[in-house]
Amino acid sequence: MTEPKPKAAGVDKKAGLPPDIPPRDGAELQNDLHWRYKKKTLSDHFAAAALKGLRLVADTFFKNRHGHRAVVLETVAAVPGMVGSMHNHLLSLRRMKHDNGLVRTLMEEAENERMHLMTFAEVAKPSVMERVMITATQVAFFGFFSMAYMFNKRAAHRFIGLLEEEAVQSYTHYLDAIDDGREENVDAPEIAKEYWKLGDDAKLRDVVVAVREDEAEHRDVNHACADKLEKVIAVRKAEKAQKKAAKKSTAARIAKEAQNTLDVAEKLLPKAKPKRSAQP
Repeated sequence: MTEPKPKAAGVDKKAGLPPDIPPRDGAELQNDLHWRYKKKTLSDHFAAAALKGLRLVADTFFKNRHGHRAVVLETVAAVPGMVGSMHNHLLSLRRMKHDNGLVRTLMEEAENERMHLMTFAEVAKPSVMERVMITATQVAFFGFFSMAYMFNKRAAHRFIGLLEEEAVQSYTHYLDAIDDGREENVDAPEIAKEYWKLGDDAKLRDVVVAVREDEAEHRDVNHACADKLEKVIAVRKAEKAQKKAAKKSTAARIAKEAQNTLDVAEKLLPKAKPKRSAQP
């Protein structure tokens, strides 16, 4: 008697995808895969250097195990969207102002990254050691990114934009490995076929292409958020400098008016006669 084929993680065969997880239409994803952000600030270069160090660690640990690498990558990649949406949700509540859709956008990003994880978990079947590493990495990264987002949202979004650039490059290497025969082009998991609306004959390569497009979209969204925050910061600095200049100008005007008042008073008041010295 053959054992029943296990279901893909998170998928109900009868109900399909949960209603709050919209399918992704690959035909609508047209992102420039070769675009990279030109680093400008010191924090940009620091983030890029940190990511190079993390990439070196990942290359050393995973080597050519692209599926396992994707599992760990997606576990970390699903954290920023949730952290960012939480912070902006609470900020919107405190200020009692609309968030202009940013909370929903970041939540959708976190959901999308989680679906990546569910997909590659079916392909790679992470070991116990990798699951322990995933847990430790997630806890550490959640704390780090929460603090970063609290103190410098612009730098946090820029860091994730650069991270997504690395993700696009990683999935490009994954595709090269499939095309070269170093990775078996197995059938796509059912969860991927439903989520990206792929055909019944879809393969792993089709999934990696769709995931890479998603990562390019997340790259663009986070860089756009960082660019917008840079403009906001620049406007605030300009307004602060303008207020400081206006305050300085007001102080100079008041001092000048006070001096003019003193000059007028000296002209109007009679001059005191000098006292004669007593004769001996």
